[in-house]
Amino acid sequence: MNENTKNQNEISSCVEDNLNKKDSLDNLEEKLAFIEPEFAIRKFKNKLKVFISIITIAFIVTMFYINVFGTLPTQPFRGFFIAGVVLLSFLYYPAFRNIKNKDDIPWYDFVLSIVGLLSFLYIVFQFEAIALRNGNYNNMDVIVGGIGILVLFEACRRVAGIPILIVVITLIAYTYFGSYIPGPLGHRGFSIERIITHLFFTTEGIIGTPIGVASTFIFLFILFGAFIKETGVAQFFIDLANAIAGKTTGGPAKVAVIASALQGTISGSSTANTVTSGSFTIPMMKRMGYKGEFAGGVEASASTGGQIMPPIMGAAAFLMAEIIGVPYSTILKAAIIPAILYFSGILIAIHLEARKYKLKVLSDDEIPNFFQLLFRRGYLLSPLVAIGTFLVIGMTASTAAYYAIAITILISLFNKSNRMTIGTFFKAIEEGGKSIIPVAVTCGVAGIVVGIVTLTGLGLKLANILLSISGGILVIGLFFTMITSIILGMGIPTTANYVIMASITAPIVVSLGAPVLAAHMFVFYFGVVADVTPPVALASFAASAIAKANPLRTAMSGLRLAIAAFIIPYIFVLNPSLLLIDTTLVDVLFISLTALIGMFAICVGLSGYFIKEVSKIEQLLFLVAGLSLMNHNLYTYIIGFSLMSILCVWHIKQSRAII
Repeated sequence: MNENTKNQNEISSCVEDNLNKKDSLDNLEEKLAFIEPEFAIRKFKNKLKVFISIITIAFIVTMFYINVFGTLPTQPFRGFFIAGVVLLSFLYYPAFRNIKNKDDIPWYDFVLSIVGLLSFLYIVFQFEAIALRNGNYNNMDVIVGGIGILVLFEACRRVAGIPILIVVITLIAYTYFGSYIPGPLGHRGFSIERIITHLFFTTEGIIGTPIGVASTFIFLFILFGAFIKETGVAQFFIDLANAIAGKTTGGPAKVAVIASALQGTISGSSTANTVTSGSFTIPMMKRMGYKGEFAGGVEASASTGGQIMPPIMGAAAFLMAEIIGVPYSTILKAAIIPAILYFSGILIAIHLEARKYKLKVLSDDEIPNFFQLLFRRGYLLSPLVAIGTFLVIGMTASTAAYYAIAITILISLFNKSNRMTIGTFFKAIEEGGKSIIPVAVTCGVAGIVVGIVTLTGLGLKLANILLSISGGILVIGLFFTMITSIILGMGIPTTANYVIMASITAPIVVSLGAPVLAAHMFVFYFGVVADVTPPVALASFAASAIAKANPLRTAMSGLRLAIAAFIIPYIFVLNPSLLLIDTTLVDVLFISLTALIGMFAICVGLSGYFIKEVSKIEQLLFLVAGLSLMNHNLYTYIIGFSLMSILCVWHIKQSRAII
């Protein structure tokens, strides 16, 4: 009897633990849904799941076919793409981010999906008639265009949140009421009909460059990423990171950085990457003694940096190539050294933190053998290696993506646990379809920003104002541009953020004398770090939910770790050699080395630890030394190296610790 009672108690305890775990996961999912709309996506069952899957797969297969064979003119092609995306938006994303009872689609979402579909298909089927009218739009054009814009706004609210809509609606109001605005920002104003037709039917609006890039390069690379995930490469990245850094000081956090960097380069979403890799890395860091806020900050900063990590980077990088008018391989090469510096800064900060608090490393049984791992599963890296090679040798991004998808499917056949089957093949297509929705919708809305800037000349007006305020001094102009970029980018997805910055703030940096590529990389970086910049730090808030830590403290920790992202853009604008622009190998190596030493000094200053804890005055001196070494100037180099030498010698003498 006692034995039976004991067994029953054990069973009851086990059931209770599982229920508590399930409740915890449900609560986490609910928190994430309010932080990032992607986690509020509907999860269908039974016949409805089959129906929605068929629609999604049919759309993606059709888009792939059109991309390969090019059977539609530009405007109808983009119109068809955004029509399909808007249709899927209302099928997958509920009106409100309540994850409970979200398996069914209410009638009004079916109505909105059909209305959105037909509105944008109007561009496809009326393309020739509209072209023949040569800008003389009729009442039907205006009505359909107005409905299409409003439906797109609602889709954007669901998949990307309200911040971007606030920016866009403010700009539309500016366009309409321009004649009432005094001063240099004023203009003659435009009618509702002109605004609607310009934004809906021309290639300077919704179906402009952002949607053009989203429907080709971004679409194909997101599909490639979906196939990559089906090969089990995510777990391989984690194992590889463990093998590389698991036994070093601060091993668990360094594993998180390396794994997130690898994962982030194929993800394109800092928040999604934070949750994907963070579900493993954050608990591991906490188990080894890291505070929850620091563990969350590590994951958020590393996952955010994945968007600047070659060879794929984030979706915004493809837009940059198109807007600037350079091959994507040029963007890829320019991003290499800044990305190395960014992640080096995070790794240095982690190392100092681990030394400061004497944190544990991973045990031997948790670390796979590096060479055995590469021998057994190293082939999983071949799609990434191949795509980087294809881009460097001059192959177009689209062609590189086609071949990379084929290679991914081929290598999966050698992996028993993740072998591509008919089921997983179509699952990858469906996942690619769901992943393209937020990017494409925000690109469509970002196209509106581009249209307004071209219609009103807002970019030139702002450039003149900031040039006047800065007095033409580059550093001051860069600072104001940074502040503008961060404010405009708060809570806005990186892709849309970059389009807004490229239209409004990048011309300001160019007018200050910076090279075009450096100017666009400058605003791109600040678009990326918006995800770890309080008060709206989406990646950090997602990490805090997993770490069960204070969101604001997690965000501040992530901001401190990502400090390199606030410094590096200034370096490559002042020294374009860092982007491999008109430079030699010697210059690149020298600037990179001094920047790396400077990054180390800044990390020491922020952490308050070198060989031992440093005083407040010494922290300040380390910061001065680091910033001096960041500036490509003989006098600042002398100041920086002198300060670093004195501080290092002083601390080595004061301590017998081995560095």
